[in-house]
Amino acid sequence: MEENKFQFVELKESAAEHIAAPHYSYWKSVFRRFFSSKVAIVMLIIASIIILMSIIQPMFSGYVPGQNPNINDQSMKYLAPSLEHFFGTDNYGNDLFDATWLGTRTSLFIAFAATFITTVIGVIVGAFWGYSKKMDKFMLELYNIVANVPFTLVVMVLMYVLGRGVSQLIFALSCTSWLSVAYFIRVQVLIIRDREYNLASRCLGTPTYKVVIHNILPYLVSVIVTSIARDVPNYISYEVFLSFLGVGLGSSNQSLGRMIQNYSNDLTAVPYLFWIPVAVSAIISVSLYVIGQTMADASDPRTHML
Repeated sequence: MEENKFQFVELKESAAEHIAAPHYSYWKSVFRRFFSSKVAIVMLIIASIIILMSIIQPMFSGYVPGQNPNINDQSMKYLAPSLEHFFGTDNYGNDLFDATWLGTRTSLFIAFAATFITTVIGVIVGAFWGYSKKMDKFMLELYNIVANVPFTLVVMVLMYVLGRGVSQLIFALSCTSWLSVAYFIRVQVLIIRDREYNLASRCLGTPTYKVVIHNILPYLVSVIVTSIARDVPNYISYEVFLSFLGVGLGSSNQSLGRMIQNYSNDLTAVPYLFWIPVAVSAIISVSLYVIGQTMADASDPRTHML
């Protein structure tokens, strides 16, 4: 009777090595934290609608800046917003709804392109800048020189030299701004450069580029996202500001900045012409900033500690 109370269990090495801790996925945790913010979800929906409208609507509107078949039709000028013309029409009979989404597409393209260029160059240079003591001396001198020159002045001078256009503005915005991103990354790299695992990698003869890519950059995800969240709205603001001053895009290009400049004289008589592109610019800037900051907080490894 006593023998029936016991049962031999087969020994399994795989079961002995089983880890009792729950499965952890970094990016799954990031997105779970991001979507836990109701404000971020609302801003994501708003930004997605604006971006989709700026991509899709100009494809069907057929609107081309400077080419308006209604220019001689007096009945089409200065029409107030209605169901037929959602944002109204301007002094040339242009449908402001079509013009706004085309301008939004141009402004977003400039902002995303400039952010992509400055982020890629800045992260790569900044990572090696912070890790290499020899490179640090030269780059610090270069940064001190460039940082003392006002960024807006540099962009304006480059635009006068290169001419007005989308590619010229992207180049002017990213020409020196990557250096600020690189310096920002350099400071973060200095914080973790001499940690034990990096010292051990160097003692084992690991090449510098592998230490940077595998040991340092993965810890800077939240820092890079923070930089992107700051730069995209900033470049939209710069495009609007420069085009408003008349040194951004030319008359053949449509952007939110160009619209604000063109309709600034109508601020009193026909205020909707001015305030609609201003409102779209403000909404997209705020929504992208909130999305970026929430994603930066969610991707910070320190927020994932149990």
